[in-house]
Amino acid sequence: MHINKLVVVGVGHVGSYVLADAMKTGLFGRIGVIDLLKNVAYGEALDQAQATALTYMNNVDVRNGGYEQCADADVIVVAAGSSVTPDPNNPKAEPDRAQLTKANCGVIREVMAGITRHTRDAIVILITNPLDTMVYIAENEFDYPRARVFGTGTMLDSARLRKLIADTYGIDPKSVTGFMMGEHGRTAFPVLSHVNVGGIPFGELDRYFEAREDIGDPDVVKARIVSAAYEVLNGKGWTNAGVAQAAITMAKAVLLDERSVYPASTTLRGQYGYDGDVALSMPCLIGREGILRQLPVRLNDWETRKLAESAAFIQATMRDAGTGPAFNPC
Repeated sequence: MHINKLVVVGVGHVGSYVLADAMKTGLFGRIGVIDLLKNVAYGEALDQAQATALTYMNNVDVRNGGYEQCADADVIVVAAGSSVTPDPNNPKAEPDRAQLTKANCGVIREVMAGITRHTRDAIVILITNPLDTMVYIAENEFDYPRARVFGTGTMLDSARLRKLIADTYGIDPKSVTGFMMGEHGRTAFPVLSHVNVGGIPFGELDRYFEAREDIGDPDVVKARIVSAAYEVLNGKGWTNAGVAQAAITMAKAVLLDERSVYPASTTLRGQYGYDGDVALSMPCLIGREGILRQLPVRLNDWETRKLAESAAFIQATMRDAGTGPAFNPC
């Protein structure tokens, strides 16, 4: 009998939350923990192992170790690297994920080198920021099967969009269908042309529900969703709960071959006029083999402009990381 195995690489604020969520899902019988700080990996694994003796915890075999743990992994979640932090001189300012580029591109290259020494079969889900550039590096520089590497993308941004719409109209956010596209960051944009509640298009929601505020302007919605992340960041110093749950949700889609549609970050292969030169989030069909299909939904004029702006921003970040078609893989 096959026992599903997860490996979490990097157990800081985000990775430790991924680990904690994974322990409770019942999806994994084995979990490996890797961190540059071996004492941290040891402590996190031991803490979770001891918790398995409690009533509502699953009896998961959780251990720390090196990249050899990846050899028989089904899913690897990568949360290694530095995180966005508030500016101590201006704590209310919006930090820029792109500032992490030079530090974290080296981290991801080191992580992928470690993974590929032991497997090219596991599904690799990245969280590390700036996410889309990290995904491009992981997907294109290591000869890893393309469909088996992707990022959490705008999963969390999309959840924030649905929450905003739900709060505005006084409904359950799970009743809202909608997603963000582009960069996981400040250039992400809402695809309001495809938002609906029970089949009711976004532009007609005011006819069916009483709106608590006006969110009809896509630029206003975009700004609200982008700032939502920084409200959390500037409140507690980091974000972790939402993105960790996004990663586990994607892992579940893989392990159960759910064929779920989520906005994952992947390299575009001919969609929207881009071909191998940028990674960003768009709706993707996800199952046991990873990204089964990219779904290039039709965009209106505003959304098309925002996609171009987002792609250009990501490509600038990619250049800072020394990756893309113009660079030789490191």
